[in-house]
Amino acid sequence: MKRSALLCRPNKQDLTKAETISHRLLLKADFIDQLASGVYSFLPLGWRVHQKISQIIREEFNKIGGQEILMPSLQPKSLWVESGRWETMDPPLFSLKDCHGRLMCLAPTHEEVVTDLIRHRLSSYKDFPVALYQLQTKFRNEIRATGGLLRTREFQMADLYSFHQDAKDLAHFYKVVQGAYEKIFQRLNLVIQWVPASSGTIGGSISHEAVVLAESGEDKVFVCPSCGAVFSEEQENQVCPHCHHPLEEKRAIEVGHVFQLGTKYSQALKARFTDAQGKPQVIEMGCYGLGVGRIMATIIEKYHDKQGMIWPRAVAPYTFYLIGTENEAKVEQLVNSVYNELQEKSWEVLWDDRKDKSVGEKFAEADLLGIPYRLVLSSKTVAQKAIEVKERKSGKIEIIKLDELEKFLQQNV
Repeated sequence: MKRSALLCRPNKQDLTKAETISHRLLLKADFIDQLASGVYSFLPLGWRVHQKISQIIREEFNKIGGQEILMPSLQPKSLWVESGRWETMDPPLFSLKDCHGRLMCLAPTHEEVVTDLIRHRLSSYKDFPVALYQLQTKFRNEIRATGGLLRTREFQMADLYSFHQDAKDLAHFYKVVQGAYEKIFQRLNLVIQWVPASSGTIGGSISHEAVVLAESGEDKVFVCPSCGAVFSEEQENQVCPHCHHPLEEKRAIEVGHVFQLGTKYSQALKARFTDAQGKPQVIEMGCYGLGVGRIMATIIEKYHDKQGMIWPRAVAPYTFYLIGTENEAKVEQLVNSVYNELQEKSWEVLWDDRKDKSVGEKFAEADLLGIPYRLVLSSKTVAQKAIEVKERKSGKIEIIKLDELEKFLQQNV
């Protein structure tokens, strides 16, 4: 992509009122646009990151047998009355009437719809287990949307739902999903901790939050520095119940939540199957959610400096930011050649081809956008038949011969 063609207008306004680092940097770098409180548009650079996070989730869910579907956000009141949640959701549902006067809601979650799908399709013990997931828009009627993408009213969630013959099989798959979460966050360069949590209005007997320790987190947790255990509530005498070591209070961001729902929805919606003995049984269920935008913001909260964002390679909008420092014919010709060669090799490169920006402005923007590698060609490097490669994270600069560039990138990027 040529920078001159990219829809990206870095914000020069005072953004000090932004409540979190990620909110400020995403607005400043023009990754997102705020339409209303808790409601955002994702612009080209932001959407590329969002899609890469989504794809990592998709790949890991597929590996554990998840089947991708897409369910509607607009849902009839009758289904929520059947489950008993029409009046009890917290925060309250976004409700509306259609042109026929029928009450509908914009769904904050999809337990009702997915249970309805299953009850009309699966009827034998031979049909289980089944795991269905989607990446889809949710609507939460938050009283106070805060922190940019950390707490919004409209957002994309990756939500997985599993169906089982019995509680034992559910408990087993619950652990499998937790393992998939850990692989997802390893690929995102984030370390998660599992914290026992309240099931809230989602319900179920067992629930855990996946949290990332971060100073900007709105959640308070207690960490044992000895055994690593994490607790969501203060323990008696501030001591770890496992190893009796004093606990330390930390801030954290919730990035995922998993639930053993049991028969909460299958019982209410009469989702049953016939077991091997021919007897009717109620389906056991689990649900597992990941907020994609919140994960995106959490990455920035963990990876940034005074100059801007520092994206991990796996989710960066582009891998390389290419700059030519002079408008000399030889430099321009070589920059164009490198750009075309990188594209032919399927490397993701953003070429700052703008003529009205100084080299300093281009360097500053490369840092702000958090592109992992900056490639610079100048009259000096052209004379050496070389190119300057700077890693955003470490600041390390290397001069690489052009005929060795592909080999260098394969081995180091």
